[in-house]
Amino acid sequence: MPTLNPMMFRTRGRGAPRMPAGGAAAGWRWLAGLAAAPVMVVSVFRAVPREWPTTAVQLVSFTPWLVLPAGASLLFAVLGRHRWMAGAAAGLVAVQLFWLVPLDYARAAPEAAAGAAPDAVADSVDRTVELRTMSLNAKMGKADAAEIVRLVRENGITLLALQEYTQALEDRLDAAGLPALLPNRISDPASRASGNAVYSVHGLLATGEVPDSHFPMPLLRLTAESHGRRAVVNLTNVHARAPVGVGLPKWRSDLAALGKLASRPGNVVLAGDFNASYDHAEFRDILQGGDRKLVDVGMAQGSRLVPTWPMEGLFLPGITIDHLLTSPSVRSADYTVHRVSGTDHAAIMATLAVPAAG
Repeated sequence: MPTLNPMMFRTRGRGAPRMPAGGAAAGWRWLAGLAAAPVMVVSVFRAVPREWPTTAVQLVSFTPWLVLPAGASLLFAVLGRHRWMAGAAAGLVAVQLFWLVPLDYARAAPEAAAGAAPDAVADSVDRTVELRTMSLNAKMGKADAAEIVRLVRENGITLLALQEYTQALEDRLDAAGLPALLPNRISDPASRASGNAVYSVHGLLATGEVPDSHFPMPLLRLTAESHGRRAVVNLTNVHARAPVGVGLPKWRSDLAALGKLASRPGNVVLAGDFNASYDHAEFRDILQGGDRKLVDVGMAQGSRLVPTWPMEGLFLPGITIDHLLTSPSVRSADYTVHRVSGTDHAAIMATLAVPAAG
């Protein structure tokens, strides 16, 4: 009688044999590489300050979201039991976290107040004029006028900057009662995306435009008076060209022109749609260039990752391309972001404390 080999029989109720441990590990390592690849590519675009093509510039906008695939890559590498891959993935995660909370965001604290005694700080606050500021890209005038007026009324807005401002929107805002809240206005309505307007409780004076910009970007002088104090602000209503198609060179030149405004004398405020995020070297040049640095109010208030676009329409991860920038002399507080029906941009708000003259 032949000898029976027990391996010829399969125990009843058991399934197919398991994949060898080495095969499972190889699968995790493959997933780790797959997750890491786009992070590495976009990280090169983010880290190297050169004139990248349009697709690279657009991808850099989404840098804050790279921490998710970077984290997934690290997890997969650990499950794949590959030390080298795990170390590389950990490095990618560290880089993304460094970019999420950049060390230089702390310069939002006014330079003059650094190290000042509490009494001196309180005294400087007493000598400021407060501007409750709001900015919104109205998407070719399609933003809901009633919602804009409601936000102005409920949030005590005293300075409103609008981009993509049309005559139809101006008429709807008038009908909704905006002039009663903000009686001073300098506006240039236009079809599609070229129009702009600034409304204010305080006096406004047009002083020019950013030279050679794609969309008109007016320069204004705002004079605010409150409780016997008087403050002057050099304001720019910003609408830079989007980095799409043949518009990429103009986007760069628009941002470069805005960077030169940092050196304007007095209290400087740039408000609007920059079509750029902190992850673009061209935008960081605005903050870091010139004789003095500018402060990104959203970053100063810990809201770097609060998106302002797209609020509707495109199914994309949100990014922050609308900003309030100020000279270090201007303090900020209470930064918030609000959706407005009819536009794919969010309204951004903040309280600005501007040093009084004298």
